[in-house]
This record gives sequence, structure tokens and C-alpha cells, in this order.
Amino acid sequence: MRRLLILLPLFAMSLLAANSKLYMKDGDFQIVREYTVEGDRVRYYSIERSDWEEIPAELVDLKRTEAEAAARAAAQQKQAAAIDEEDQAAREQRAEIRKIPVDPGVYRIENGQLRIFKLADWKVHTSKGRQALKMLTPVGPILTGKSTIEIDGEHSPEVIREDRPEFYLQLAQIESFAIVKLTPQKDVRVVERLTTLPGNIETEEERDAVEIFSRQMTENGLYKIWPQEPLKPGDYAVIEYIEGKLNHRIWDFRIQ
Repeated sequence: MRRLLILLPLFAMSLLAANSKLYMKDGDFQIVREYTVEGDRVRYYSIERSDWEEIPAELVDLKRTEAEAAARAAAQQKQAAAIDEEDQAAREQRAEIRKIPVDPGVYRIENGQLRIFKLADWKVHTSKGRQALKMLTPVGPILTGKSTIEIDGEHSPEVIREDRPEFYLQLAQIESFAIVKLTPQKDVRVVERLTTLPGNIETEEERDAVEIFSRQMTENGLYKIWPQEPLKPGDYAVIEYIEGKLNHRIWDFRIQ
């Protein structure tokens, strides 16, 4: 649709380009299809009268006429180049999308090859120790007090050797997403810190989110995301979540 909106004015410009203004030195002009300078006469085809006519060359402002024609041609060339560039960008994006599976998950393209990230297992660490979230209500898990979401292991096995990695995230449903910095502790990495007050149905979540750029690639939830600034060495994760519901999907990785 966007390309059509660009093409319509370009088509109109091309029709106008077939005609031009033949300026007179008194400030008037004739709309002509074409014109030629023949000695001391200017011969032109009048759009208004649909016929060939002649006029003394001394009455015609050829400098202004030619300057406007050159400016119009330059504008058309620039517009055509912009459309070609947009078409190329659209083709490249379609090629990107074809490489990414439609299944929900996190992916990267590395040296032309698809890399699939494994969904991490995570647990909640409460005052009673680490536990899986099995105690659920229609609005989420039952928790009170302070706790943390943790992933086992000192480091992620998913190593990335660049500091501004690009990820493709295919959402399971329309949810929020982020890249977060993980906090290392003994044998685990903390993804989030949680606070739930007695009687509350939602949990407050605190995470060390990284500022990211994101681009929606498809209407069915495929996004391309990458950090705005280089990431320092350490462990991170791409997370998909609904705030306060603890229904996270987590894909961890390490910058090394």
C-alpha cells in the first residue's frame, strides 16, 4: 500500500513531465508538449490549442524554462531512486523473514546459518527455597513477600562473541519483551526480583532491562531486536512476559 501511495504521485509527475512550461520574458507561460529553437524562432506544440505554433525567440525566457525542466528531471530521478531503494529493502526483509521459523522462540542468523536458542528452565527462589511455580490461580502463581526468578548455572552455554547481537523473536502471543542483564549468584543467575504483598493478585517485577531497538517484521509477532549500546561481557536473556503474571519465557545467552 505504501509503495502504491508513492507510485501514484510519481505517475502524476510523469504525466506532467510530458508537458512543460515555456516561459515568456513578460512572466507569462505556455503549457507545451515539446518545443524546439529554430534560429530566431521557437516552435512548440500547444497543449491548450492542440497544434504547433511559433513565437519569436527573443520573447521566450529559455534560461528559466530549461532550469525548471532540469529541476523537474532531477526530482523525478531522485523519486525513482528512492522507490528502487525501498524495493531493495523490502526484498531483503522478505529474505530475512524466510530464514526464521514460524514457531515461537529466539533465533539468530550467524554466517548465513540459523541459530536456535533453547528455552531456559527457571524457578522462583522464596524464603522457603527454590521451587517450581506449580501453585497457580487464574491470574498467576500464589506468592507473598520477596523472591527472585532464577536460572540454574553460573553461566549460559549460549555464547555470543559480539557486543551488539541481533535477535529474531517470534512471540507465542502478543506480549511484552525485553533483553535483561542477569545477576550472578552462587550457582544461579537472577533474572528478576519479585515483590508480592498479601492480598495482592499481581506481583511487582524488577529487572535490569537493556535499552533496545526493535522492528516488527511480520503481523503475526516476529520482531528483530538488538541493544542500543554495546553489551559488556556477562550473562543476559531475551524474555517474553506479561507484567505481573509470571508467565515468562526466557532465552539466556552470554556475551564473551
